[in-house]
Amino acid sequence: MEPAWTSDWVWGLPLIALTTMLHVLSLVGITLLLVRFQVRLEKRPMGQTSLALYAAAIFGALALALALLNGVEVGVWAAAYLLLAAIDTPADAMLYSINAITAYGSSGLDLAPHWKLMGALEATNGLLLFGISTAFLAAVITETWTAFRKIGG
Repeated sequence: MEPAWTSDWVWGLPLIALTTMLHVLSLVGITLLLVRFQVRLEKRPMGQTSLALYAAAIFGALALALALLNGVEVGVWAAAYLLLAAIDTPADAMLYSINAITAYGSSGLDLAPHWKLMGALEATNGLLLFGISTAFLAAVITETWTAFRKIGG
């Protein structure tokens, strides 16, 4: 019997749009914080060691912020799976979701048969979100390098 995938698309596409908007808005917020931080740094004379420590702190904070953001996005998908009774428990929903969004896929968990396409849609969403994060990090690295060259002489 062929699965009826209409519901997967009806739920999956808005979840992709929602999590992508959340991701981009969060990155805009992070960018605004980084700009403020950069303005403050430019007002202080610093040596190369201090600049290196600031760079390490910035990228550590960015990694943490992106991990937390991805956790929220995983939670959005997991909540949808629970709401739709596509999976049984919150723990299984989170584990399935993190496996799907990262395309890791080794949890051994499966969605209810008529929701399986939704897992593939979440994996597609994950590729998009991780691509956006990678582009953001590359831009921050480039900007940080430029700013530090100005500050550090």
